Amino acid sequence: MGRLRLEDVGVSAVLTALVLVSMPFLDGSSPLDRPVDALGYTLALVAAADTLFRTRWPVPTLGVVTAATVGYLLLAYPYGPVMLCLAVAVYSLARRRPLRPGLVYAAGTLVLLVLPVLTHPAGLGVPAGLVPASAFVAVPFSIGVARRTWDEARSASRAAAEQQARDDERLRLAHEVHDVVGHGLAAIQMQADIALHLGRPDDASTALEAISKAANEALTELRTTLADIRPGGGPDRAPTAGLANLEVLAERVRSAGVAVDLRVTGPPRPLPDAVDLAAYRVLQESLTNVVKHGADAAARVEVTYEPDAVQLAVRNPRSPDGGFVAGFGITGMRHRVESLGGRLDAGPVDESFEVRATLPVGGVA
Repeated sequence: MGRLRLEDVGVSAVLTALVLVSMPFLDGSSPLDRPVDALGYTLALVAAADTLFRTRWPVPTLGVVTAATVGYLLLAYPYGPVMLCLAVAVYSLARRRPLRPGLVYAAGTLVLLVLPVLTHPAGLGVPAGLVPASAFVAVPFSIGVARRTWDEARSASRAAAEQQARDDERLRLAHEVHDVVGHGLAAIQMQADIALHLGRPDDASTALEAISKAANEALTELRTTLADIRPGGGPDRAPTAGLANLEVLAERVRSAGVAVDLRVTGPPRPLPDAVDLAAYRVLQESLTNVVKHGADAAARVEVTYEPDAVQLAVRNPRSPDGGFVAGFGITGMRHRVESLGGRLDAGPVDESFEVRATLPVGGVA
């Protein structure tokens, strides 16, 4: 059996003290009431003390408290704090048990509580006596149901928020893996196509070496990405992707057969980690799309450092009749940028396909 809750101990102690303090004043207060003797004290104290178990066993607690209270009143002892013990037990039942069975138990309590209304010498009789008897059951029951409903709504809201956080984390990881693996596989495919169409063994060997290098780089970056979510990843992981590795990214795409014109405006400076990673992923995914879908093997990349933002642009020629559908890659880029308060636009512009992004750097940790 677990520990008793401090709140239950306090409530039970207050009710017990209230019974002990008030009983001498109630004794003899009305000539119609039976003098309070040892049996009266015992029944009242049983009702008060049993509220100690109202949270753990609300139904048995209500049964014991109801029996003690009704017995106390049937013996014509004076009304008093014993009624508060009953109200507390009814409240606890309504808060801890579902509505339908709770209503059954509360109705049974009310039926038993009506008996003293008919027999107690100081009772108001029927129908006047039904009003206070009903109030001592209906009011605490209603309050208990309202509190239970509020607790359930709060728990459901918290569970929904936690589920949303898990879904967001899965989506973030999916975007990371898509960017890393998609870029690596695009470079590998380009080199493999070159190797398949070459007739000279030396040139094919060069393409195969590039395939091996691209695969190794993709696997290394994938391991780094996965290490970010693994507990205890350790400080010896590969560096996190960022604009400091932009030249390496451009060279990797060039080795896949795409002429990359890289232009950086403004002095490069350290960026917040989230912005730095997002900027790199946008450029990486954009260049991957050039490798996979570009009409000509060429791309122009512009990075502009501004005081409060970093501007990114990737432009490549497109087929005049080429359609455009925003797939998972572009959707992922837009979600990544907008989550940091930035903006991303992607689509045909004249005879080119262009991706432009603005990432604010102020106030981002």
